Amino acid sequence: MKFSLKKSLLCGLALVFTQSLAHAVDSASLEFATGNKTKMLRVGAQWNWDQQWYKSNGTHIGGYWDATLASWQGNNYQGIGAKQNIVDAGITPVFRLQNDSKKGAYAEAGIGLHMLSDIYDNNGRKFSTNFQFGDHIGAGYVLSNGWDIALKIQHYSNGGVKHPNPGVNYAVVKAGYAF
Repeated sequence: MKFSLKKSLLCGLALVFTQSLAHAVDSASLEFATGNKTKMLRVGAQWNWDQQWYKSNGTHIGGYWDATLASWQGNNYQGIGAKQNIVDAGITPVFRLQNDSKKGAYAEAGIGLHMLSDIYDNNGRKFSTNFQFGDHIGAGYVLSNGWDIALKIQHYSNGGVKHPNPGVNYAVVKAGYAF
């Protein structure tokens, strides 16, 4: 298996980052996504802000940090049908409209920072940078036993920092569990 210095540093930073936050983790998640002939498998650790804004009728806007590590597999690398594997480390602040109990239906949105191990080049979409913004909107439901099931739409792009900037969109299914 070939490892570059960039990949090794990315993995090391992700390990240090997640270990330093382990004491504060409130929940964990597993996500599967697909889009632009690319599949993604992502694990995450979340910790709540313990803030409640705009409280009204048993609901409020709250939020959490979402630290993630993902594996992307493109199935049309450089448009020739080859595979491209990428590691993605990200951190995202997420705002959530939810019940005061943090159970039941919710809607959420977030914009985070992501570092990719390689330049994404799949199915006619080639990024110009490893750094990407990842924004999402989603809806889900937290069961009384702490399980969290959600659907999200996620978009990655570098925000016009450098061109080309075609972006890529994913449909995401999430399963999480609150401790």
